[in-house]
Amino acid sequence: MATLSEAYRDNPIDLQHIIPLDFDSVHELPDSHTWSDHVNNLYLEKYTYLKHTPMDEESSVPIIDLSAPNVVELVGNACETWGMFHVVNHGVSSILVDDVESHAQQLFSLPTQHKLKALRAPDGATGYGVARISPFFSKLMWHEGFTIMGSIVEHAKELWPHDYEDFCNVMDNYQKKMKSLAYQIMLLILKFLDITKEGEEEMISTSSIYECEGALQLNSYPCCPDPNRAIGLAPHTDSLLLTILHQSETKGLQIHRNGVGWVAVPPVSGALVVNIGDLFHILSNGRFPTVYHRAVPNQDAHRISVAYFYGPPADTIVGPLNKLPCPRYRSLTVKEYISLKNKHLENALSLIKF
Repeated sequence: MATLSEAYRDNPIDLQHIIPLDFDSVHELPDSHTWSDHVNNLYLEKYTYLKHTPMDEESSVPIIDLSAPNVVELVGNACETWGMFHVVNHGVSSILVDDVESHAQQLFSLPTQHKLKALRAPDGATGYGVARISPFFSKLMWHEGFTIMGSIVEHAKELWPHDYEDFCNVMDNYQKKMKSLAYQIMLLILKFLDITKEGEEEMISTSSIYECEGALQLNSYPCCPDPNRAIGLAPHTDSLLLTILHQSETKGLQIHRNGVGWVAVPPVSGALVVNIGDLFHILSNGRFPTVYHRAVPNQDAHRISVAYFYGPPADTIVGPLNKLPCPRYRSLTVKEYISLKNKHLENALSLIKF
């Protein structure tokens, strides 16, 4: 069974789109990292398949208690109207969440030359570097990240030759908790779509959607000398089924709403953010919008976020669920879709439309 990391090997990235800026050495925003509203709008216009319901500017992303008796309806409605929601009572220890954030902070506080020892390979999936979407944009992002997809021991040894085990253990424990939570949320969404037990068994026999795996992305957005002209993470949608995000106390996440524009998604104490990705958009036959989002930097605070991406193995065939009428998208493997996304980004979904 092919892994997610294998899906990225066929689409290598040039080193110039992997190596982050040495943020400690710059005190003014370089032209290479200076964005404009025109650049943002240029990419926004390409996401013509987004179907968010127009909302009042005062509306905010729903907060859902996973222990609520009507949780299926709450989750399903949030998927339809927002494609995103906060979850509380999610069962993930705040101590573990804080520990993950602390270890991420420790990693990104290392000197740049030291972090580069764990640089992600051009055809690799794990390691230090900037976001994989970087080659699609004419300007660079005020961001550095560390991707964990599979084993991280060798990369961690490069960073902490004699003290790497604690980092690996914390990240492994967090991924296990995220995988369990993502599975729980996926079942709630499928129940909302009225997938019966027989339907579940059919899905299990024809695909590996119930054998999903994940990837962890640690994000760092250093203090920015001119945040109004910079982008932390450029506008994009996530490729897999679900993303579960922990935000530090510093604001930065924004989503785009039709009729409103960019809407901030501030951190909620004790909550995790869940958003729908492209593959669930496909599975739902377009019923659930995939979330167009970005991150903006801050002048006074270093922002950390931790994203868990959840999706089926690379050789899984994904398409609109059988019970949904008039399929809008053709079926394809996860690996094929990731390859399309890596080559065409915002046009990937339109290329598989009927």
